Amino acid sequence: MAYWQYQMSKKTYTYHNTLQLESGRTLPSLEIAYHTYGELNKKKNNVIWICHALTASSDAADWWSGLVGENKAFDTKKYFIVCANVLGSCYGSSGPLSVNPVTEKKYYGEFPQVTIRDMVNAHILLRKQLGIEKIFIGAGGSMGAYQLLEWAFMEPNVFEKQVLMNTSARESAWGIAIHTAQRLAIEADATWKNNSDDAGTKGLKAARAIGMLTYRNYETFARQQTDDEHHKLDNYKSSSYIHHQGDKLIKRFNAYSYWLLSKSMDSHNIARGRTTTPTLKGGTAALRPLELGQVLKKLKTKTLIIGISSDILCPNAEQKFLAKHLPKASLKIIDSTYGHDGFLIEWGKLTKIIASFLKK
Repeated sequence: MAYWQYQMSKKTYTYHNTLQLESGRTLPSLEIAYHTYGELNKKKNNVIWICHALTASSDAADWWSGLVGENKAFDTKKYFIVCANVLGSCYGSSGPLSVNPVTEKKYYGEFPQVTIRDMVNAHILLRKQLGIEKIFIGAGGSMGAYQLLEWAFMEPNVFEKQVLMNTSARESAWGIAIHTAQRLAIEADATWKNNSDDAGTKGLKAARAIGMLTYRNYETFARQQTDDEHHKLDNYKSSSYIHHQGDKLIKRFNAYSYWLLSKSMDSHNIARGRTTTPTLKGGTAALRPLELGQVLKKLKTKTLIIGISSDILCPNAEQKFLAKHLPKASLKIIDSTYGHDGFLIEWGKLTKIIASFLKK
């Protein structure tokens, strides 16, 4: 069946009340763009909720076409699949390019800081609007998995299972440093902070170049981008590839959203603000912060964790930490040279692993 023949719709849900953000600021209203595929059954127990990564949209059947569709791992004949565009993006949900209903002008750089938990709160609003009480499977990679892991803590009885790929319990110092370098590239653009849709475009291209070095790795570039000619002094394949990837992104994404969402990833920390109340001598009690491992032990959702062997952005040590501390987790590491982007490419291997997990 052709893509356009799916029982699929793209919609927008408008939440007309104030949304409280973790930063303390608020949004006077909220729009959430989302796609659905397949049909919700009478028992409403066939829901798969997919959360997308940094620059993706709610159209999961487009960017995850190897996994979403008829007779695929996430079968649109069997499941009702939902994917919502994250808060702060430029693909339909409220973000820097949205019009502030108070000022009647686009937000641009005035859009407030957004955290992973804020994104999940928006997902929860949409879940309730759609009348979904239980989600059979939550699935996503990278920042998408950040959302799902956080969501499982915020609503511990909603998910039956989760599939988390290339992810971690908190953003690493390495990841934050990479995001900071990308934001510095955007901020160095002379047009950055202009109140226009194309502000920071050249900086965004440079930020994408930095990102590509972490999404792949030495082996991938050596295999695919090495020049066969030995006489060259310029115009190398790897250089052209980086330019090409940057040009592709600036045609479809926005620098304000990229800057904002990179900050959102930095905020990822499932232990932040989560405390326990130990009983102390004398009958008094005090709050104390929980360590990452302690927080993870509280999550009872059945979880499949998938890593990519060559991922240098979110190395396998992060997935092993999750598997060690989550009570109902299993871990699979895919042997692949595609690095962090492997969860968007290794469809055959992913399908086999996910299908086995769903049958259990």
